[in-house]
Amino acid sequence: MAQTDLTPRGASPPANPQNVAEVDVEPGTLPESMAAWVIREDRFGEPRDAFQLEDIQPPEPGPFEVVIRVMAAGVNFNNVWAALGEPVSVFRYHPEEDHHIGGSDASGIVWKCGDGVTRWKPGDEVVLHCNQASYEDPEVHGLDPLAAPSQQIWGYETSWGSFAQFCKVQAQQILPKPKNLTWEEAASYGLTYFTAYRMLIDQCNIQAGDRVLVWGAAGGLGVFAVQLCQLAGARALGVVSSERKGELVERLGAVGYIDRREYDGMARRGGESPDEEKARFKESRRFCKEVAEQLGAPPDIVFEHSGRATFPTSVLAVKPFGKVVICGATSGYNLDFDVRYLWMRQKQIIGSHFANAWQANKANELIEQSLIRPVLWRTMGFESVAEAHQLLRDNQHLGKIAILVGASEEGLGRTEEGPGAIRAEVGA
Repeated sequence: MAQTDLTPRGASPPANPQNVAEVDVEPGTLPESMAAWVIREDRFGEPRDAFQLEDIQPPEPGPFEVVIRVMAAGVNFNNVWAALGEPVSVFRYHPEEDHHIGGSDASGIVWKCGDGVTRWKPGDEVVLHCNQASYEDPEVHGLDPLAAPSQQIWGYETSWGSFAQFCKVQAQQILPKPKNLTWEEAASYGLTYFTAYRMLIDQCNIQAGDRVLVWGAAGGLGVFAVQLCQLAGARALGVVSSERKGELVERLGAVGYIDRREYDGMARRGGESPDEEKARFKESRRFCKEVAEQLGAPPDIVFEHSGRATFPTSVLAVKPFGKVVICGATSGYNLDFDVRYLWMRQKQIIGSHFANAWQANKANELIEQSLIRPVLWRTMGFESVAEAHQLLRDNQHLGKIAILVGASEEGLGRTEEGPGAIRAEVGA
């Protein structure tokens, strides 16, 4: 792979990315500059080009804000979108800044606290959730921060994310780092796991004995959905794209799996002719029959995040009065399905977006107790942030990627014994 040019236009040469694990100041004091992977509007495009390493002044914490020394960061697809400038420019969300430092998952050390912060102090080892909202919005104080008009995803709709030596967050985003995890393991799970937790535990109120169909069960969301089902006493059936991935989801607690390649004709691709739609519907019914056979009955819940390709089948598959819960649309967001199967059988469609601080804290407790385990594929160095996002862009990744920042090597940060993360090649 060609080497990325590390000198951004109009900027001085950056610090050596190999030295990011070293800082020459004590907690409570910030250095004059830090290394950060920066996206600027004039270089939107492929991640390998859009991400450039720059020296930049660290952010100062405002009231109820905290600056974290990043030890490791997690890679998510949202900053592939940030690099591309699609479907919208991230600068639409923070127009007052001419740079974007992405990264919505991190583990690290509290370094400097703003006024009003009393729960955390410099030196605390922490992980982060990525939801932000203004303390002035009344929704934050009685409804749900996700309902606040100021709600944003940190490190995507805001800058000062985790692909830098220091990041800036609201104090309410901070969670205690599970002591049985390494820095890279602790940085790998927040965005996807907390999303799955809200979907199943809060939005669907999953119960023991529930039957759950999980699309993409070996992917970033699905591996946590399967584990949550097992923990709740529910029966999860995973949809995967290979036998190897099926074996992984069974290892995580699924009662079985379906290889979607055997039902390729059920996918909604858009623009089907009447005859093509008739054939697609027939294949969906065949799929639903196998789902019911493996679970013993149609599912009470369908865990959705694919969107266009699978949604018509999800509505068909779920039982009368059942729930389809959806948090994304990786195959397309314009959904087209036969609504008669929705209203005549009184099914529910539930939208869900990330998680609030309470849900993130409760979910994190399960990680601390090793009742839920992260699933990590690969750890890369800080110099590889652009490369890691290009792997996602080109669909060449085989699971969750973590980036070492302040941690000088893998395996550091664990202070208690425990099973740690599951290392596996995964994918939907």
